[in-house]
Amino acid sequence: MTSRTVFFVSDQTGVTAETMGHSLLTQFDGQGFRAVTLPFVSSIDKAEDAVRRIHAAGAEDGVRPIVFSTLVQDDLRLILRSTNALFLDFFDAFVGPMERELGTLSSHSSGKAHGISDSVGYAIRIDATNYALANDDGSNREYGRADLILVGVSRSGKTPTCLYLAMQYGVFAANYPLTDDDLESTRLPPALQAHKGKLFGLRIAPPRLQQIRQERRPNSRYSSAQQVQFETRAADAIFQRNGIPVLDTTECSIEEISARILEATGVERRIRP
Repeated sequence: MTSRTVFFVSDQTGVTAETMGHSLLTQFDGQGFRAVTLPFVSSIDKAEDAVRRIHAAGAEDGVRPIVFSTLVQDDLRLILRSTNALFLDFFDAFVGPMERELGTLSSHSSGKAHGISDSVGYAIRIDATNYALANDDGSNREYGRADLILVGVSRSGKTPTCLYLAMQYGVFAANYPLTDDDLESTRLPPALQAHKGKLFGLRIAPPRLQQIRQERRPNSRYSSAQQVQFETRAADAIFQRNGIPVLDTTECSIEEISARILEATGVERRIRP
């Protein structure tokens, strides 16, 4: 299978180009892609260097590359547009129609999507992230400030989801890992009883959980099929007995888990991505 090089070109970090580009690439199963990000292309020299790299990749692959661009400056976009590549310009595709619809020109300012012009939102994001870190895996247990408390067995996705909710949405999310003692009793842990309305359970299929744990601690009791089966069954019993809403994370990305939790709970986003 021929592998085609895909470039994400930006005058800033490249996060927007990567996010939008990867979303499109996932729609093409069976295609081989090699991703290259070219961030901070903010001068003519850098734009010309990007063109050289794109041409070199095309010569090596034997097929023209695909370029996703979020460049803002017109002169730099013209240079990149001259490449022998499929040039997909997000700025052209969306900003032009918006200018016509709104009857006004855009500012053509780079860096606004990921800058800190919204100082209040930035401060909330940092505060929420610090909260998630301080209340990770049952530590601190400062649950009065929590918007959400994620509950589940070890390696079900609690920590990365809490951090994503904090950084993307400014949500104060803590997490509590169900221990053997909790699971054997099947009762709601005492630390959570006063905060039942904030709880949200994460479930994961035993084969997937065992695979994850084997990678972390191979051939241990922690990663054994027997232990995994016990923990997942007992966690489900706790969720059901206490009416805790649950999401199966087995096939979900962190982004999808976070979005589904917010949709299910109605927790308000303090900031928008």
